[in-house]
Formats: sequence, structure tokens, C-alpha cells
Amino acid sequence: MKRSVLLVTTIVSVGTLLTGCVESGRESGAAASGGQPCPFAVDESVTTTARIAFQDIPNGDLLVKDSGILESCLPNADITWSKFASGGDVVQAFGSGSADLGLLGSSPATKALSAPLNIDMQVLWIHDVIGAAESLVVRDPAVTSVEQLAGKTIATPFASTAHYSLLAALDKAGVAGKVTLVNLAPDATAAAWQSGEIDGAWIWEPTLSQLTDGHVLTTSRETADAGVPTFDLAGATSSFIAENPEFVKVWTRAQDWAVEQLQTDPDEAAVALAVQLGISPDQVRPQLDGLEYLRAQQQASPDYLGGKLANNLQSTAQFLLGQGEIKAVSPPEAYQAGVYVDAAAEAATK
Repeated sequence: MKRSVLLVTTIVSVGTLLTGCVESGRESGAAASGGQPCPFAVDESVTTTARIAFQDIPNGDLLVKDSGILESCLPNADITWSKFASGGDVVQAFGSGSADLGLLGSSPATKALSAPLNIDMQVLWIHDVIGAAESLVVRDPAVTSVEQLAGKTIATPFASTAHYSLLAALDKAGVAGKVTLVNLAPDATAAAWQSGEIDGAWIWEPTLSQLTDGHVLTTSRETADAGVPTFDLAGATSSFIAENPEFVKVWTRAQDWAVEQLQTDPDEAAVALAVQLGISPDQVRPQLDGLEYLRAQQQASPDYLGGKLANNLQSTAQFLLGQGEIKAVSPPEAYQAGVYVDAAAEAATK
């Protein structure tokens, strides 16, 4: 992707941690009553202290949190869940040593693995392949093509997967540099939309559904089909993975269980996710169709963790370099080393 010249007005930093949200994973839904029974063998030997960073995204991670199965499967582990506003915040938490494992998009993950951050972390799971759940919404009904965005103001969290998709779409339409981009966190995006400060936003759920008086112009599914896929990933510090292999194995099996629920009974999964998101199941259910969920066997294949994901991270690094978000693209070996496939591969055999 060629470098785009952006007119940037930063209103609110993406790096905003939602404070006061550290939870045990047993405060709502099934988790409130002690959690669902472990769907496989309980491991009482694991005494790991794990600080998990989560986001309000309707995927298996939130289902694991709501169900409490991680706590049920690892009854002697000390597990806390902290809510973050974006993957950029999770990267900061990795860098400061305040989180061990967490959800972040493919763009923040790439930033973490590149200069100047060079955080010693690894991607160990793909929570979802992003589709229509991350889209560009515009207010003006007369705007029916990306080309017509010239002169408009569009919000997106910088260095996010949404930012990556937005720049790819603008570049393809030939209007990169003709659109004013504003760096806004998801909650600030909704506020700016309501106040009329922005003409559109490329954002993810649940904020996407809050922009009710606009219309979807294009989606991350369309940019993925054009060769620019994005993902919600799970990353962990390399030291945490190395020091807690049994915890990582059980965590991965719990995530695979959650994906199975999403694939086989999405209506029931929507009920649990609705508790976590604070909306109705009817609002959650369409969001699930905007994301693709992968079982462990598929994740461990050469198309994903087992091969192509490292190449995708390197391509994303080229994008981030062009936007001045990183200082250099790391060697291919760095992105290959930044993907940990062993736990998914083992979960696929269970």
C-alpha cells in the first residue's frame, strides 16, 4: 500500500483504559453463579496468576469470560479480567507489565512486534476474522461511494484494524489525502457522531450499531476480499507463555469451546454475550454474522497461525510504517517468532 498523506485532527487519544473494570469473570451471566462446569478435565495443579485484558467484542473471548469455564477448569488459578477500550491500550499494558494476555487487533499486534516498541509478545489465537462487524458508516445519504468522501471528516482509532481497512479503501478509491481523519476511541466516536462533529466513522461493534442514523458504505469484509484481511487476535507476553504452558493450553481449549458454541448455537451464545455487552440478544445476534470464528484445527493450519498470519503481520507493518506508526518493519523472522501455534495445534487434537 502506498503511503497516504493525512490531514489529522486528534480529538481523543485511543489510549484510554476504562478504569474501575477489573473483574473476576464471575460477576454476571453464568459466571455469577460460579461458572459453567468445565467441558474437559479440570486441572487443579495450575496456580498461575493471569491478568487478562478483554474488550467488548462479540466473540469467544467474551463468551469464555461470561461462562466462567476458565475459572471452573483452573480452580486454583488467580484470574482477573480487565476491560480495555482498544488494542492500543492492550499493547501499552503489555509494555508496562500490567497485563499478561489480551485481545488486540492485527494492527496493534503488529505495532507491538515492530520498532520502536519491539515488545516480546506472541499471537496465540485468532478470536475472529473481521467482516461486516467493522464497517464504514456515513451520515449523508447522498454519499454512496468511497470516492465521494473527499472533503469529509472520518473518525477511526488510529493504528487499529479499522484504520488499516479505512486507509486501504481510501487508497483504492484514489482519495487518500483528501479526507480528514480523526483519531477517536470507540466511546468518543459515538459522542462525536451524536454532536455532528464527524461525517462518518470506520468502527467496530458495539459502537457501530449505535450510529443508527447513518448507512454502511463499505465493510472490512470487502477490504478483506480485496486482499487486506484484518483479525481480532489474542496476544500474550512471551514470558507468560513460556512460564505458564499448562494455563495456556487450558485457556486455548476454553477458547476453542467458545468458538464451537458460536458455530453450533449462535442464538444461545448471543444470550450470554448480551449480558456482557449490556444489550439485548436480538441486537447481538446480527453482530455475530459480521465475524468469522475459527476452530483450533483451522487456526493451526498453514492458512492462519501455522503460516500465513505471520505474512499478514508483515504486510500490516508496511502499512504502519507508511503511516508513521512504527519506525521500521522488522525482519520476517520477527513476525514468524511472534506467532505461537503450539497451543492451538494441541487443542486441535483433543
